[in-house]
Amino acid sequence: MTLPFRQIHLDFHTSPFIPDAGEDFDAITFAKTLKDSFVNSVTVFAKCHHGYSYYSTEAGIKHPSLKRDLLAEMMKACHAEGLRVPVYLSVVWDEAAAEKTNWRQIDRKGQLVGRKPLSAEDNTEAAGWKWLCMNSPYMDYLEKQTLEVVKNYEADGLFFDIVHQTRPGCVCPYCLESMKEKQLDLQVEADLYHHSLRTEQEAMQRLEQAVHQVKPELPLFFNGRVRLDYNIQRGIRQELPWMTHVDIESLPSGLWGYNHFPLYASFYKILDQEFAGMTGRFHKMWGDFGSLKNKAALEYECFQMLAHGAKCVIGDQLHPRGRLDNETYELIRSVYEQVSEKEEWCRDVKPVDEIGVLVSQHSPGVANSPSNFSDEGALRMLMEEHRLFSFLDEASDFSPYSLIIAPDVIPFTERLTEKIQAFLDDGGKLLFSHQAGLNEKGMWEIGGGVIYEGELPFSPDYIKLSEAFDSLSAMPQVFYEEGSRVKAVEGARVPACVYEPYFNRGRDMYMSHFHTPVSHRSENPAMVQTEQTIYLAHPVFAAYRKHGNLAYKQLVDRCLAELLPEPLIETNLPSTAQVTMNAQPAEERWVLHFLHYVHQRRAEGIDVIEEVLPLYAVTVSLRLKSAPQQVYMAPTRVKLDFSFQEGVLTFTVPEIRGHQMAVIQF
Repeated sequence: MTLPFRQIHLDFHTSPFIPDAGEDFDAITFAKTLKDSFVNSVTVFAKCHHGYSYYSTEAGIKHPSLKRDLLAEMMKACHAEGLRVPVYLSVVWDEAAAEKTNWRQIDRKGQLVGRKPLSAEDNTEAAGWKWLCMNSPYMDYLEKQTLEVVKNYEADGLFFDIVHQTRPGCVCPYCLESMKEKQLDLQVEADLYHHSLRTEQEAMQRLEQAVHQVKPELPLFFNGRVRLDYNIQRGIRQELPWMTHVDIESLPSGLWGYNHFPLYASFYKILDQEFAGMTGRFHKMWGDFGSLKNKAALEYECFQMLAHGAKCVIGDQLHPRGRLDNETYELIRSVYEQVSEKEEWCRDVKPVDEIGVLVSQHSPGVANSPSNFSDEGALRMLMEEHRLFSFLDEASDFSPYSLIIAPDVIPFTERLTEKIQAFLDDGGKLLFSHQAGLNEKGMWEIGGGVIYEGELPFSPDYIKLSEAFDSLSAMPQVFYEEGSRVKAVEGARVPACVYEPYFNRGRDMYMSHFHTPVSHRSENPAMVQTEQTIYLAHPVFAAYRKHGNLAYKQLVDRCLAELLPEPLIETNLPSTAQVTMNAQPAEERWVLHFLHYVHQRRAEGIDVIEEVLPLYAVTVSLRLKSAPQQVYMAPTRVKLDFSFQEGVLTFTVPEIRGHQMAVIQF
């Protein structure tokens, strides 16, 4: 299949207390509004979180005030306009089924998962969804609803939402029986976690097989599965055969923030699976009625998807009476018209990156879980320094990369150790920090020049680079996060040592307002360097994400300059700008994406983008094996002057206004 570039994900979670569901719906107006907004795919609803169906159902429960087959009318009208129409089904959240059954998930404390039987005084806290267990007879009920939709409607795909069990695991009667059959111990957290994961996977496999027995080519996606994990057994790789594509749900103003999508996209772009990014038109969160995202923000979020090789999905929620909001779709039209003009240079792309970053996160497996600070810190540093990078796991191919970064806390299995050693043997470089690379015995087996000896005795402490390493600052720089005490092996260099404070701050022993100042240089290495590796003793990536200290980023950038003295790309962009590069092999061209949208924390918990700040005269140097035929701007096709000398292509982009593509045509 080929995913369309301009999609709408249309929610319709409609309470039973709504008395007039679908009364204002006009199919022709609905489809024409979407078509006029440059939309070419809309995911519509068969069953919502409230548990109600919006079609003529015998297997489910139709919304009590709906007097029409809304699904059939939407599908017929949209197909007439040439729009693709996948269908949405809620899985674990189904309020109607939860009210009438004992199919609820129960956590290890014996409490019902989700909304509790007794409401809190705060209505906001009281509202929420009840979690149904995918080990219970609920799955029979859901499968009947699914097959009813597949057999009776010409859906162009299925989107299953909220596919997750509680962590570490559900202990409802059905799960207890299942664990007993599988000889798992509910007192062991690892067993609970494993069972929870297997329950999710068995549910997906069951639904996929049921659907594809009827319509073998029907596209499927299970939402809630998009996650990162250094342990590939817990990651998404083994679940991809049950999905035809991936959607990365990521509303930056909601639970996710602006680090989430580029982090996940930097991993999913290396997988052999089409993927899309999903944001929302809302100012805050799903169902934030009466709000619109600023145009500059929606542009940034969609154009960033294109820059990472993803298709675009904008989330909306249909008003209960069934009429699309004109102002919402004027906003969407203004962005999707631009996307339509850019698509030619965004199809069938492969990332062109020289740095691979090993995923350090252990995902709890529940949707919208926060990312690991080490991953986010590495992401921010590399984006701000305009490095070309992908995130990797143990199963990834390391051969396309010149350098691998192992940030802070990645345990090295025997397999990963072998792969890293083979990468080094082939001439690759490695930057690793803190406890990254340790095996289960607390030892490094890779040739990184260090022996682990435990934790450093003081925190915060300080580091200062030696003059031989071109010191970034004459002042010892504070490290707020506790580092590792290591010993350098014979032949390794120590460009920086830890400087210790007078004492650790405590209740009875303290100085001034914050932490104790530097006292003296210790013999503990802060940095160890070999010909192919650099080790940093502190969790520098997590520290940058938590504290934003420029010195940490400068330290890492200095290490990268040592390990990669001739980077693939160099530019004069400010740190607020981003750059990615994709290849279009069939077109024999590379496409550089430049993004400059500055988000600010203007309100509690929300980053806001309001204006587009243009950049001018951006210089770019690329190291290439051969000279290009031409360089031009897309989509305008304005040609740029360039030079090519000694393997370096140089050109200037006159203006970047939000998003700009520069095409290197071979």
